Amino acid sequence: MRLRLVPEETSLDFFSNPVLWLGLSAVLMAASVAGFFIIGLNFGIDFRGGTTIRTESAQPVDVAAYRGAVEVLGLGDVTITEVFDPTFDPDENVAMVRIQSQEGEEAKSAALIAEIEAAMQEVVPDLRFVSVESVGPKVSGELVQTAILAVTLAIAAVLIYIWLRFEWQFALGAVAALVHDVVLTIGVFSLLQIRFDLAIIAALLTIVGYSLNDTVVVFDRVRENLRKYKKRALKEVLNLSINETLSRTVMTSVTTLLALISLYVLGGDVIRGFVFAMIWGVIVGTYSSVFVASSILLWLGVKRDWSKPSAPSGNQFSNVDV
Repeated sequence: MRLRLVPEETSLDFFSNPVLWLGLSAVLMAASVAGFFIIGLNFGIDFRGGTTIRTESAQPVDVAAYRGAVEVLGLGDVTITEVFDPTFDPDENVAMVRIQSQEGEEAKSAALIAEIEAAMQEVVPDLRFVSVESVGPKVSGELVQTAILAVTLAIAAVLIYIWLRFEWQFALGAVAALVHDVVLTIGVFSLLQIRFDLAIIAALLTIVGYSLNDTVVVFDRVRENLRKYKKRALKEVLNLSINETLSRTVMTSVTTLLALISLYVLGGDVIRGFVFAMIWGVIVGTYSSVFVASSILLWLGVKRDWSKPSAPSGNQFSNVDV
């Protein structure tokens, strides 16, 4: 017997009150933007600048002990990760220590680096610093600009892709859903003050791809049903299409969440922020594909020309499968 999270046939009405869902999303997005400007993001070293130290010792890396030795110095945000490489010798244990820069500080002084090394050597006597590198405010500022540009270009590419494959109404609905997902994710990170670094930018781009995949599946079924049920109202066609793809959508989201939750619980502190962003992104991405993208499409309407029985509902590229 096959497992079904959703019955094979459903007849749920997703558009009994579309204004409510769009209004709720608008309020959450406004709150996220307000949180971003009022509270701000807890930027990591990648965006704030700081110092990266590569350590090496014969003893196995104890991240908790390393962190305890450094935190007593009161240096602010400190990230410690163990470096794994199959080419390392058995007695070659490497870790990366990242320390945020302070206000008006370009890099850690040589005296402070020596103090950090002495504190860590109290825990691991044979520990030594292999390299010390600093990221100044200029470089971190460039990373912020590059990150914003990457997310913006990804959303613009989605707009063009959906426009070519479907119609402009579909494209605006898909982009509205993507902007919704990204803004809410940033809002949650601002509210919870979770460290925001380059890994979170990677998560945002992954969320864009995941949400787009869900939206395209729904829109593809909508396009098919628009051709099949030419006399039905757009609202009925949208409801039918979402119900037909609901089982697939829920199953995909749940299986993805199972893997992500396992990583969040067992993966350790290093990837916890990235995995949290992915978990949140899967949830809001599934929601936005149904209640945001489709509601925008219902509001904008779709041109339906019945003068030619077999005419495609999109433009000249709508029959191109990718």
